[in-house]
Amino acid sequence: MNHDTPVSPRPLRHLADAQRRVLTAHQLREHGVAAATVAERCRPGGLWQQVLPGVYLLHAGPPTDEERLHAALLYAGRPVAVRGARPTAVPEQACPLRAGANGWPQGARATVPAPGDPYGEAMITGLAALALHRFSSAPPLHALDRIDVLVPRTRRLRSTALVRLVRAPALPLPATIDEVPVAPAPRALADALAQLADASVVRRLLTEAVRGGHCEPAAVVRALSQARLLSRPHVIDAVDSLLAEGLAIAEGRLYELVREHGLPEPVWNVDLRLPGGPYLGGLDAYWPDQAVAVEIDARTPRQDEDVLWSEYARKREHLERLGVTVVHVTPKKLREAAEQQATVIRTALIASAEREPAAYLVVLPR
Repeated sequence: MNHDTPVSPRPLRHLADAQRRVLTAHQLREHGVAAATVAERCRPGGLWQQVLPGVYLLHAGPPTDEERLHAALLYAGRPVAVRGARPTAVPEQACPLRAGANGWPQGARATVPAPGDPYGEAMITGLAALALHRFSSAPPLHALDRIDVLVPRTRRLRSTALVRLVRAPALPLPATIDEVPVAPAPRALADALAQLADASVVRRLLTEAVRGGHCEPAAVVRALSQARLLSRPHVIDAVDSLLAEGLAIAEGRLYELVREHGLPEPVWNVDLRLPGGPYLGGLDAYWPDQAVAVEIDARTPRQDEDVLWSEYARKREHLERLGVTVVHVTPKKLREAAEQQATVIRTALIASAEREPAAYLVVLPR
């Protein structure tokens, strides 16, 4: 028996009812279809067609969007062996979405390739993945001439006219959306932007990533940095807008937190100085009567985080020596744990009555 011999010859009509009529040559052999039969059916005008090397569409018409995605994954994927070690997936940095607690859209789930999975570790990335993540500014799947597929760096395979392979030394943990393994939004965004030169398109995608709640700015910037895209002027300009957008959203959440949880109204976006003395730093919210301040952590991977954190710590220590209580919050905490942050701020405000009066400070609008 050679590799072209079907395992157990069966009538071909059983394939017509397959949920997805996209199969590899190996899968067809497992279904009892000989190579000669495949070649016969894929002749010009035949009932089947070869859409990618070793991947066949079991009808003559154009493939659907779903069939294109699965064909790309079947071509790029290396089936996980039933025996032996399971592959491991390296989680991306947290990128919570508006609808899911694990960083993926409602209904999606994190997946690790299981033994026998025909796609192996391959996952959809780039613009196709953004379309699956429901980015309104990404082209629809049917408008894409090429589908990007993320694969291990060691995968020996070539890109084709229909599939572009994106290689990585460590793969993120994918989501399953509509039965398709999909790269997390930050990784998919970085892979998409690597192929785009239109500054307006780049800006729209990055803006939607944050404004649409797909992920935090820091996660996006981290992915762009890892992809070495922050040296491109049009990407840098868009990232600056992205960070401003992310900070504005975080500030908006802080406003909502104060009002929805019944906290006293602070003075917003102020600078502090000692009378006739040096500048002490800017704050996002300040309660002068209680000497309680809130500062949003605006660090990003573009900056030296250790150096910037040292600056935060020095400012906080200086203010606390002057009797000011500083509450440090992150955009993620404001989004995911607003009630907890409100409790922290309320506790600091109440505790101010038991502290020594703070030094007199000059409060100026920023």
